[in-house]
Amino acid sequence: MTTARERRSGLLIPLFAATSTASWGIGDIGDIARLSEWLASAGQRILQLLPLNEMASGGQSPYSAMSAMAIDPIYICVADVAEFQAEGGEAGLSAEDRERLAEARGSARVEYGLVRPVKHNALCAAFERFVDHEWTKDSSRAARFRAYVDKESWWLEDYALFRALHEREQRTWAEWPDGLARRDAAALEAARQDLSRQILFYQYLQWIAGLQWEQARESARAHGVALFGDLPFMVDRHSADVWSEQEEFELDRSVGVPPDAFSATGQDWGMPPYNWNVLAQNGYRWLHSRARRSAALYDGYRVDHLVGFFRTYSRPRAGDGEPAFSPSKQVAQLRLGERVLNIFRGAGSEIIAEDLGTVPDFVRAALTLLDVPGFRVLRWEREWEQEGKPFRNPADYPRNSVATTGTHDTEPMIAWWEGADDEERRAAGEVPLIREASRGVDLLSAPFVPVVRDALLEAMFASASNILLLPVQDVFGWRDRINEPATVNDENWTFRLPWPVDRMASEPEARERQSALRQWAERHARV
Repeated sequence: MTTARERRSGLLIPLFAATSTASWGIGDIGDIARLSEWLASAGQRILQLLPLNEMASGGQSPYSAMSAMAIDPIYICVADVAEFQAEGGEAGLSAEDRERLAEARGSARVEYGLVRPVKHNALCAAFERFVDHEWTKDSSRAARFRAYVDKESWWLEDYALFRALHEREQRTWAEWPDGLARRDAAALEAARQDLSRQILFYQYLQWIAGLQWEQARESARAHGVALFGDLPFMVDRHSADVWSEQEEFELDRSVGVPPDAFSATGQDWGMPPYNWNVLAQNGYRWLHSRARRSAALYDGYRVDHLVGFFRTYSRPRAGDGEPAFSPSKQVAQLRLGERVLNIFRGAGSEIIAEDLGTVPDFVRAALTLLDVPGFRVLRWEREWEQEGKPFRNPADYPRNSVATTGTHDTEPMIAWWEGADDEERRAAGEVPLIREASRGVDLLSAPFVPVVRDALLEAMFASASNILLLPVQDVFGWRDRINEPATVNDENWTFRLPWPVDRMASEPEARERQSALRQWAERHARV
């Protein structure tokens, strides 16, 4: 399915934020079942996740990945790994790792520096047991693993080799010995022989992650919840994809965006842009692969930074040169964007498009033509050219669109409302659906929680958009922010829900929100 024909609603909840009493300081694949159960009881039919791709070394942004295909092993539910259980479970961890685990679990934020090494050590021990008790004995479990490796070799082979080389070299691939950096066949074969055990380890991790993901999807589907992913526009320069497909990237340039509302100077993401000419010559093979992998993982997914697939903004990494769009002409931009969207649509998953920011009119026209839902963010949906800049009534949003109160990049709804002046808040309160949902209460004088929050939320449920996706912070009226664009700090991407997801059914605040969400979904035909 590729279009939003049914009225549905769901929540944007980063998996890392959705910890349970069993998880290790970060939400993991095993927690999806518990989260899906709570969402289903709240009448919600979509769980929107942020990217789960393996993050860049030492980083914590899901949008800067060292693989566009691999699931980050940090999301593996270690307790459910058969070999880890056989090794004694948590009791088999070293004293140091048990201390790290306790600290990670007790933190109010995701502590990547604690979680990642503890999970890595536990999975290394599980792998050693797998080799000793399954692989060397050619067991039935080993046969299932071998079948997985054969089936997924189209992406797994290069990824596992890259990860093994990354572990050995401890530097970017551009700094590796020349034969490995250039992917000389003899050098690659020698590396495969030298690093065969490490390659097997990284294949094992993806097998375990894949098995757990299949179970999570089955559980979500059993609750009537669709899992939506997020396809990042780019991957990290030091990634398996850029290393294995070097000719398809412009390695002397850096992708970003022009100046906009988030940054007066624009943004430089430090990642290489696509070489669109080479991709076209290769039949867009790599993008087809990304679409194939995303369709295998998700019921649907958000295409991040959609405008970049029509025209990519980049700067020279060094030396002379100016920022530029590629392609440079509108006719070519339109042709490229439509081609890419058709590649994503053709793989079998439903897609929605992040068309926010500075986006030319022809891009949104293409979305309409191709029947791909774009986003309608309440605070930005205004008649900017009219006097007073009135808000658009959500009842007038296009049916084939995604309504929302914010994204992972925006400040929470409560921060927006409190930061708005009286004129802006008064204009919002005059929107017919919001006025109706407020039931006569003066929103200017009412406390944000619960009166204003719920009036804004119910108006979005009543919107004409067939899909409604609400950030979990806005549903509760929390001030927590997932990410602040154009900044790198220890706070981004560390948000955690205040309670374990397996206890939400007994938390009074979560129960109240669960009931409200279900009532709105039923009242406005989203169940």
